[in-house]
This record gives sequence, structure tokens and C-alpha cells, in this order.
Amino acid sequence: MSDPRVTVIVITHNRRDELLHTLDRLAELPERPRVIVTDNASADGTATAVTALHPSVTLLTPGRNLGAVGRNLAVREVTSAYVAFCDDDSWWEPGSLAAAADLLDRHRGLAAVTARILVEPGGREDPIVAELRDSPVQGPDWLPGPALGSFLAAATVMRTDAFREAGGFSERLWLGGEEELLATDLATAGWWLVYAESLTVHHAPSEARDPTLRRMHGLRNTLWFVWLRRPLRPALRRTLHLVRTVPRDLASVRAFGLAMAGLPWVLRERRVVPPAVEARLGALVESQRTSTARRYVG
Repeated sequence: MSDPRVTVIVITHNRRDELLHTLDRLAELPERPRVIVTDNASADGTATAVTALHPSVTLLTPGRNLGAVGRNLAVREVTSAYVAFCDDDSWWEPGSLAAAADLLDRHRGLAAVTARILVEPGGREDPIVAELRDSPVQGPDWLPGPALGSFLAAATVMRTDAFREAGGFSERLWLGGEEELLATDLATAGWWLVYAESLTVHHAPSEARDPTLRRMHGLRNTLWFVWLRRPLRPALRRTLHLVRTVPRDLASVRAFGLAMAGLPWVLRERRVVPPAVEARLGALVESQRTSTARRYVG
């Protein structure tokens, strides 16, 4: 059941074995999607292995680590209506891409659908799934699932035109919670995002990661996001909450230092969201404070 509606995009950096496993799983999908891989300057033979073992994959080698912007590069090559993102250590369950395309076909006001995530081995639900399922964001009755304020790139199928019109992922944020800014810009443009229980992504978390660096970038990007888009009072409240609650260590100090260093461009590029979008963001405040799935630790 070949389905030309969806192209799968994967970004990778020095995770050859995990990527090859993911490409094996994607090659088995009944939808037979086109797959585009952006190799973010891997030094472990990733590009050579992909060319040899998966010659049908479109391989992009920008020569430097673009982070999430590697997805933007790949989207330039996309001709399908929808684009499915996944990480080099995650893969889509058979049938989910076609089901996601069906949802987007039926609901023209949807920009993106985010899938249920099962952690492998074992197939247990990722803790973030409960928060997606119980999202406090209020949406119109026609939505086919709970409305979301953001999305998880490793588990989301998005309308290609909406992605392009919103500008894709920010080069400033690079990687680490980069979805929140794009999601908010999509909402400002009138789009909705939902969680779709019928879709499934599998995630086998790679051990090749630097959790402290990810925490630094995630905290920095959260601060930049609230300063870029939230009204003054909510931005200050979120900033002060983070000051009080993040670990008191060198990584947090560096994250705040990086965020402060970006203030000149943040103030130049600040665009406060309209009230309707701020209402969506405001609805997420309590769940963000109490979340056990997303914490600035590591």
C-alpha cells in the first residue's frame, strides 16, 4: 500500500548504528515513504553506511552540525503534502503514516498530528503521552483529538506548506525544545495541533547523548521562547519560576548566561502573540510546572 502523501525526515549526528536500525524499520513500512536523512557532520561513517545499505534514501550532508535546522534543509527536498519527522533512534509503526495523512486530509485547519510514543525495549508509554492525552488546551469541536500547545518533532506528521510558511525551525535555537517556537508561530498563523491516539511511534533512546548539554540548550531555548513570544508578565513569571526551580549548578548558570547573551537579538525579534494564542499558552502553565516528563535535570 504505497502512499505518496508523506515523506519521512530524519536528522542524525554520530549515531550510525541507531540510524541504520531506524532506516531498516522505515523500509519495512507498508506506506513505502520517501525517506530523507540529514547527516549533521557525523564522524562515524554514517554517510558511507547509509549510501551502501539504504541507497533509496535521499542523503543530505551539509558538512556541519545544523541541529534541528537539518530538518529545514530536508523539507526543501519534499514534494509530498505532509512530512513526518522522526529521530535516528525512533521509527513509525506500520499504518501510522497513512492514518496521519488521512487525519490531515480530513481536517484542513490542522497543521500537525502528534503520535503516542512507546519506549523500547518493552513498549511502555513514554511519560509525556499522559500529558499529551490530558492536554488542558481548549480547541474547537472539530478537532480529532486533544489540542496541543506544542509538539514532539520525533513523533509528529506536519503539513508541508504550514511548516514552510511558518519558517521551519529557528536557527537561533538550534536544538533542544526547538518545537515550542514553531508551534506557537503556527498557532499565530491560525493552525491547530493535536494529539492522535491512533498513531504510534517507537523510541529506543540512544545512549549516545550528552544530557547536560541538552539541559543547557533546553533551558536556554525555553527562556528565549518566553522572551520572544509571551507578554511581559507571563514571561517574567515563567523566568522567575525557572530561576527558583532549576538545579543550582554550573549547567544552569551557563544556560542563563547563554540566554542573557542573546537578549539583544531577542528584543529585536520579539513578537508578542495575540490574546487567543496566549490563552493556549497560559492554559499550559500548571502542567508545565508539575510535569514529571520534562524536567531540566541531567
